[in-house]
Amino acid sequence: MNSSTSRSLIALGALGTLAAGSSAWAATVQLKLELPRLNVAEYHRPYVAVWVEKAGESGPAVAQLAIWYDIKKQNNAGTKWLRDMRQWWRQGGRNLTVPADGISGATRAPGEQVLNLDNHPSLASLPAGKYEIVVESGREAGGREVQRVPLTWPIKSEQKATVQGEHELGAIELTAKP
Repeated sequence: MNSSTSRSLIALGALGTLAAGSSAWAATVQLKLELPRLNVAEYHRPYVAVWVEKAGESGPAVAQLAIWYDIKKQNNAGTKWLRDMRQWWRQGGRNLTVPADGISGATRAPGEQVLNLDNHPSLASLPAGKYEIVVESGREAGGREVQRVPLTWPIKSEQKATVQGEHELGAIELTAKP
């Protein structure tokens, strides 16, 4: 067997491992975010986008993790409001075809929401480095807010980071363990 064939078989084996649902990086990555209950006259559930950017850089998203919006509106009308999450829209949202498999979902009710990112395919391809998980929330007839949580990739030791939102987002907590 030549080295090219050997590399191909190794790559196919790695793909098989991913396809079987096991974590290629053997880490637990969980993001908890709180959507506060707001006492306003006209309340709409927020649209929420979660993505990864290189730390300290305001550039395009290196990974899209979640986009929650009104997916049940007729004729895909819920996508009209996605551009109101301005930072996400500029960092790659406008180039994302929605609904996006494994990323898109319905808006969520107020309370704590949990994203388990252990087997998220976008994280599997991240090169080693310092990143930020960015969470943006926006509501029709409401406000907008962006928060950032640091992440070092790959996960070599336990990481825990918490940030506190001001109005549209509550506490956001990232827990990552090897």
